Amino acid sequence: MILLKKEYAWHIGGALAEEELEEWKLLYHSSYNGLSFSTFLGNITNKHGRTVLIIKDKEGHIYGGYASQPWERHSDFYGDMKSFLFQLYPKASIYRPTGANRNLQWCAVNFSSEDIPNGIGYGGRVNHFGLFISASFDQGQTFECTTFGSPCLSTTNRISPQVIECWEVVQSTKQEKRDGVRGTVLERFKEDRHMLNMVGLANSSE
Repeated sequence: MILLKKEYAWHIGGALAEEELEEWKLLYHSSYNGLSFSTFLGNITNKHGRTVLIIKDKEGHIYGGYASQPWERHSDFYGDMKSFLFQLYPKASIYRPTGANRNLQWCAVNFSSEDIPNGIGYGGRVNHFGLFISASFDQGQTFECTTFGSPCLSTTNRISPQVIECWEVVQSTKQEKRDGVRGTVLERFKEDRHMLNMVGLANSSE
């Protein structure tokens, strides 16, 4: 089951800058690839594009994060102020960086220190993340987070992922941008084309 439904794609896409959204490419889905951190990393690392991580937990809540920088092994937070967290179900919300800190992305792999938990995450602080999935890929956490001004994204701070998927946001080329048509109606058509690309990709992946 693909989590990225049409209304969810509109919700997330509306929070992205126009030049960042052209087509979405499915990089990883736990139903097809298994709940495996190593497989996940193999599919998403060394990608130049931006990524959207979507999680459905065992409580039925759906939420995730947008990462504006590639996922790379670090011992500390990194990233830029384009990243954000979001909720999709049971309510839809976007949580952008507040400027309180720069703890935007977290990607720790094969560290042995308890002070550097292995896994991927967004915001907050170590062991008190806005959103975090551990390297075991069967548990994680979501806390109220000053980085994004976000609440706990689920019903509890400790989460158990049921479905995890990750999409790469593919940018249009410079030539495509130069050739882009202007005008309200045509711009609307362009937006609809983006959605058809995304939905078509999702349908072909089922």
